[in-house]
Amino acid sequence: MPNKTLIIGAGGVGNVVAFKCAMNADTFGKITLASRTKSKCDAIAENVKAKTGVAIHTAQVDADSVEELVSLIRKVDADIVINVALPYQDLTIMDACAATQTDYLDTANYEHPDEAKFEYKEQWARDQLFREQHIMGLLGSGFDPGVTNVFVAYAQKHYFDEIHTIDILDCNAGDHGYPFATNFNPEINLREVSAKGRYWEEGQWIETEPMQIKQVWDYPEIGPKDSYLLYHEEMESLVKNIPHLKRIRFFMTFGESYLTHMKVLENVGMLGIEPVEHQGQQIVPIEFLKTLLPDPASLGPRTKGKTNIGVFVKGIKDGKAKTVYIYQVSDHEKCYEEVMSQAVSYTTGVPAMIGAKLMLEKKWYEEGVHNMEEFDPDPFMEELNTQGLPWQVMELEADATLEVESTLA
Repeated sequence: MPNKTLIIGAGGVGNVVAFKCAMNADTFGKITLASRTKSKCDAIAENVKAKTGVAIHTAQVDADSVEELVSLIRKVDADIVINVALPYQDLTIMDACAATQTDYLDTANYEHPDEAKFEYKEQWARDQLFREQHIMGLLGSGFDPGVTNVFVAYAQKHYFDEIHTIDILDCNAGDHGYPFATNFNPEINLREVSAKGRYWEEGQWIETEPMQIKQVWDYPEIGPKDSYLLYHEEMESLVKNIPHLKRIRFFMTFGESYLTHMKVLENVGMLGIEPVEHQGQQIVPIEFLKTLLPDPASLGPRTKGKTNIGVFVKGIKDGKAKTVYIYQVSDHEKCYEEVMSQAVSYTTGVPAMIGAKLMLEKKWYEEGVHNMEEFDPDPFMEELNTQGLPWQVMELEADATLEVESTLA
């Protein structure tokens, strides 16, 4: 019997996942796209049908309601749920999958709606439940987290006996023409960027002030860019799953205009997540800001330039020091031409589809809740090359670096 696939979330990433699942319909079978706003799903379905010839079904669901999710999963008779809704909704969707014995995949770990903190603890805590229900949960099958985890696993398998340091480098050199906009959900983006930084070194987490540490990295096909140390969720699982690790950091590029706008918004309280009273009504500042900013899904047709995301890894092979850089470059305009979304959505949505494809094909399958680096990286890396995200490996001199300058001591 053909598989039945349920995608939850109709933003920019949901659009990419719908397109790419349709392009791999032999694996995904009957595809249903659902979100709180069915009209968004209908618009995506219309575009998918026009460009691929594949008809996908649509539905309305409140992803905050386990009851509604269970009802929809049973109605669709889903073999897998691909969660590209908000990170706030990970737990309700996981619980609905457990209740219906349905495999689960997401692209970002759980974030509490009332606290600017994201961690895997509550999702990992469902591991035993998923085992008891004989289902699999794959966490963080986006790009970072996701592909970056697989890049590390690939480096571990093919290039190193021991990995000692990892720098995850995320560069978006795209230009959408707006003075200020975010490339994915503004609430998630701004909370993530304005939070304190953290990195792991010699067995402990070290906290920094937001944007305190800057390095200029020279990104292939893009050039030198200001890159700031942030905390990012894939570090939490890689610390757990990569032996011999001594340090791991995450850097992301930001332009001066973005940082200036964000600092002003933060100074006047617009990034607040606690309700405030305004003319007799309770509003959450960052939610109100979201309504003022351009919808990230609308940035596709006007974004130009490239992204470069990769891992810069140092360690030991055959007793000698070794350095490897694995990275992927995407072009915003080419992504939009293929699936009507810019590269930030594309580089998250394609890996979500690949992870689900490997699960359905049982190439990656183990009951319980898992992170990407726990599986054989080779099938995933092969799919990246055929599904639109070709990657490169640079074997460098042991003491090589892409770093141009640094504020680090």
